[in-house]
Amino acid sequence: MKRIFITGFALLGFLRATAQDNIQTDSTAYKAQKLKLEEINLVSSYYKQDGNNSAVTGGIGTEKLTDISNSIDVKFVKYGETGKKHTWDFEVGVDQYSSASSDMVDLSANSSASYSDIRFYPSVSYSRENEEKGNTIGAGVSSSTEFDYQSFGGNINYSKKTKDRNGEFTARFQTYIDQVKLINPIELRPTIGNGGTEGRNTFAGTLSYSQVVNQNLQLLFQADLVSQQGYLSLPFHRVYFNDGSVHQENLPDSRFKIPLAVRASYFLGDNVIIRAYYRYYTDDWKLTSHTADIEVPVKLSPFFSLSPFYRYYSQSAVKYFSPYGQHTGSEQYYTSNYDLSKFDSSFFGMGVRIATPDGVFGIKHFSALEIRYGHYSRSTNLTSDIISINIKYK
Repeated sequence: MKRIFITGFALLGFLRATAQDNIQTDSTAYKAQKLKLEEINLVSSYYKQDGNNSAVTGGIGTEKLTDISNSIDVKFVKYGETGKKHTWDFEVGVDQYSSASSDMVDLSANSSASYSDIRFYPSVSYSRENEEKGNTIGAGVSSSTEFDYQSFGGNINYSKKTKDRNGEFTARFQTYIDQVKLINPIELRPTIGNGGTEGRNTFAGTLSYSQVVNQNLQLLFQADLVSQQGYLSLPFHRVYFNDGSVHQENLPDSRFKIPLAVRASYFLGDNVIIRAYYRYYTDDWKLTSHTADIEVPVKLSPFFSLSPFYRYYSQSAVKYFSPYGQHTGSEQYYTSNYDLSKFDSSFFGMGVRIATPDGVFGIKHFSALEIRYGHYSRSTNLTSDIISINIKYK
């Protein structure tokens, strides 16, 4: 956990030095034409989990995992001669994790290359907003690379505000083109081999509408359609049949998902906001789920706030799931991955935010610091904890 604070606060020296250089501003009443640094977000987090239903060992065995994540997000803004707002957003993230369960691909804990890995995920996006007409168009690309997985993504989006600017309609399309490296369980390699890759494609469309109902209430409605095709199993997930034989997870090569969600924000006076969220999900693997989330930011002073939060989640099992040793040879598809089982979970914690007009810790452009902690527990006895730090430079 020490590495989070080293990563986050070691950057304060950089921010203090950079804050001495004033960002150029337009001295006239017109909007600036030059490219301007809008903000920088630095996020570090530490995640730790434990459980006893690893899919790598057929639904039993350790799920211990730790993950250290660091990302930087930089946003630039420029107004063109016609008054259109151009925004560029660059983000780079690096995760380093260690997983006792993944190491059991070779049935020898803490020894193989799969015990730890690094994920690198850069992205860039651009948007052009016509503030006079109230519409925005944007696009972005991304990638994610780790030892056994490579993903490339792209998205386009369009939004349009209503005439009174109290409502906004948004349409978004995303696609991910992935390659999965076939790392098979060691005892199956003599018969099915090892190596090579399989493809997986995801296409997602999103429609959303947000509305300011009055000065206290804001609502957002969202609907998604998600289609996946290709290799949707994971090659190192074992499945044990009721005759004691071991097999490789086998799932259909297509999946269609429909999530529907509504979000509400209610301003209870000047110092309290109630944020509520509900999501319903269903797919053609017969998994359905419900998510209910509430967060209540409370401003204790003009510069300090607390945000307690709680999320409840419940899902049914996919029709292809059975626990260790309960699948039969007559089944075409099978998995013992408890992420696809029936369970309910709770996630709760607290966020602390500091934002002072003169800059946090006296650094002029260090506009906000947020620290969040959350604890997760699942009915399958999986538990986890996460702590994150967000530094905003503006």
